Amino acid sequence: MAITPIIPVFMKIASIVTSICICTNSLLAQQSDSGTFLLHKFAQNIGREHYSMTRDGQGTTYDIHFKFVDRGSPVPLYASLRTSARGEPVSFVEKGKNCRFCVIDDSVSIRNNTAYIKMGDSVFEKNEAGAFPVAGYAPGTVQMVMLKYWKNHHRPEKLNILPVGSVEIRMSGYDTLSFNRKSLVLERYTIGGLIWGNEFLWADRQGQLYCLITNDAEADKMEMMLEPWESLLPEFIKRAASYSMQLFSSTSKQSSLHHETIAIKGATLIDVVNQKEIPNATLIVGNGVIKSIDTSGKSKIPKDAYVVHAEGKYILPGLWDMHAHFEQAEWGPAYLAAGVTTVRDCGNEFEYINAIKSAIDNGNGVGPHILKAGIIDGKGSKALGVVQADNKEEAVKAVKRYKENGFVQIKIYSSVKPAVVKVICDEAHRLGLTVTGHIPDGMNIIEGIDSGMDMVNHIEYVVRAEKTKMRNGVVDLSDSANKKLITFLKDHHTVIDPTLATFEIITRPLSDPITAIEPAFATLPSPLQPIFANMGMNDAQAKMSKPFMDISKQTVKMLHDGGIDIVAGTDQVFPGYSLWRELELYVDAGLSPADALQTATITPARVMRLDNEYGSVTEGKKADIVIDDADPLQNISNIRKISLVIKDGNIYGPKPLHRMVGFNN
Repeated sequence: MAITPIIPVFMKIASIVTSICICTNSLLAQQSDSGTFLLHKFAQNIGREHYSMTRDGQGTTYDIHFKFVDRGSPVPLYASLRTSARGEPVSFVEKGKNCRFCVIDDSVSIRNNTAYIKMGDSVFEKNEAGAFPVAGYAPGTVQMVMLKYWKNHHRPEKLNILPVGSVEIRMSGYDTLSFNRKSLVLERYTIGGLIWGNEFLWADRQGQLYCLITNDAEADKMEMMLEPWESLLPEFIKRAASYSMQLFSSTSKQSSLHHETIAIKGATLIDVVNQKEIPNATLIVGNGVIKSIDTSGKSKIPKDAYVVHAEGKYILPGLWDMHAHFEQAEWGPAYLAAGVTTVRDCGNEFEYINAIKSAIDNGNGVGPHILKAGIIDGKGSKALGVVQADNKEEAVKAVKRYKENGFVQIKIYSSVKPAVVKVICDEAHRLGLTVTGHIPDGMNIIEGIDSGMDMVNHIEYVVRAEKTKMRNGVVDLSDSANKKLITFLKDHHTVIDPTLATFEIITRPLSDPITAIEPAFATLPSPLQPIFANMGMNDAQAKMSKPFMDISKQTVKMLHDGGIDIVAGTDQVFPGYSLWRELELYVDAGLSPADALQTATITPARVMRLDNEYGSVTEGKKADIVIDDADPLQNISNIRKISLVIKDGNIYGPKPLHRMVGFNN
């Protein structure tokens, strides 16, 4: 995914300030320093951030050059931060990009406690002393200076930032690491407010930044490591995962109820398997398992049961998001608040997702069940991640490592060579794993499936199939080539997760209100709102892209009518909410609400070979349960009206979960 908050700029004022600094510097002796951070995504080194620090009699200037290449797309950024001799911010300029899709040309200039700011098309002033100018997660150098500023100002509980907002910085402890047979002791900080959730920053006592673990403007994990210490990154990633889950473990116990026995009385049970409703149902749950379902109205409630009165409400199975990237701990509460009790993580950092899943499974974290799909890419300029395979030996080794560490699936990415795709699939199948992923460059969907792929991520690979035929902008269901394609997919039991919600926001006209896609947009955490509000296309581009979205919906309907298994997945976007939107888009495409609900319940459980335990509200299955205030079979948007979620014997309310991770509801 893409995007980030934009902090705009008063270029003329910044230019004047810079000119004054240059003149002053020519008269005074200067002292310079510099440093380099190595930039990583999915633990892969993809770029550098270099800063040079120049001191003079009036202050300090940090010139920062930041650049990485993400899947073949350069992301360059230049920033300049000027502070006074007392360490007070004077000006901040940032120009370039901070993700593949985001252009930045911003600045803040401060004089006499007044900040002159340009944000987008608006220019305004703020009278705010003691605020620090900072532009999201990058550059890391600015965060390093911000940390020093916070310390010098008596470590306030909240630090106001420019142009808007505030951050909370907390020193959370010390970490001792071993490097070249010597101990390295660093201070550990959490920083909240620059991104959604918390960043983790490690620095020495002099304030030198060693490691920053954050999320970039596409919601992907991003790490910045001081150059000589890069080999320590896997350990920092692992520790960040554990620390992040700990932030919510105690809070979740206060925000949930755990009971060995639970009785749910009086609701209408939605039977997703048979697509029917069963009124006046009473469920008895014991030790996280559905012990009995009674509709006679004469069910005996165990004396030790915690009773949930659900008269007038609707019971359905916990939802599944089959295209998640669980890249920060905050996703856990957000998913549960949306009724999502199981996710398939479609590619992540090895150490990170292992630690996250372990914390949740052991009761030390909050979140859904996680099914891990280990990503493998090929080598090349567009490669993603550090697990790359270009030959049989590398492919077999990667698959075995994932199997040995509890992964249930392999995800193939776009740069894998066609010959290696078959090797990966053969080894995965030998070890009992299934294979999903992108159709790699140089292949089409038929070739990918012929090589052994069981599932395919994203509807675009079906739309792009050479044999897909159109007539007057509409998928021609009567065309023999289309029929042949559908027959091929059905014969191979291929599973598709379309991710329509992702394509919708990428191609939406920026002139349209974002609430047309997400009616609860105002409740999203504040750092996420400008990210998504600025995601989309100008009207001309959106008009050109609209046929793709129309065809994608038609193709989903064609697949469904042809008996192809469709599973709901979002590829992130709005945390939790986008699964609801995915189901709404399936209904827009022509599926019934009952059909759409199956794509997020029984169908994913079945294709992941877990339908004996999950996917429906059935005696003997795990009690992953959602209670809705309205009937989603009458209107799929009623899926948004969740009142309670039950997982592992814990009863959660959506609002407390959302408040844990910064939502505004």
